[in-house]
Amino acid sequence: MPYVLLGAAIILEIIATTLLKASEGFTKLIPTLFCIVFYVLCFYSFSKALLNINLGVAYATWCAGGIVATTIISALIFGQKINGIGVIATILIVAGCVLLNLFGTSVH
Repeated sequence: MPYVLLGAAIILEIIATTLLKASEGFTKLIPTLFCIVFYVLCFYSFSKALLNINLGVAYATWCAGGIVATTIISALIFGQKINGIGVIATILIVAGCVLLNLFGTSVH
């Protein structure tokens, strides 16, 4: 269940971040309101996930998931470009997150 909550937090954060862009600096009311709601739900889910997942692992996973998804969304929905270095950097973020999840914590 903790990883389901973490997954929900990631999805909610991706939606909220996309709405943040759509709100155009909080000048559009509807995207702004939904953005706030989704961020609140995101942080609630994340806080519940942290009850059973190591903070470092959870935060790295949350960030990596959000970075990868928003990079793809920014290209597909908003037409923003990513260059080769950006692709390599994104791959390295994912690799770092995988390594952290597999080997980055010690069990006491």
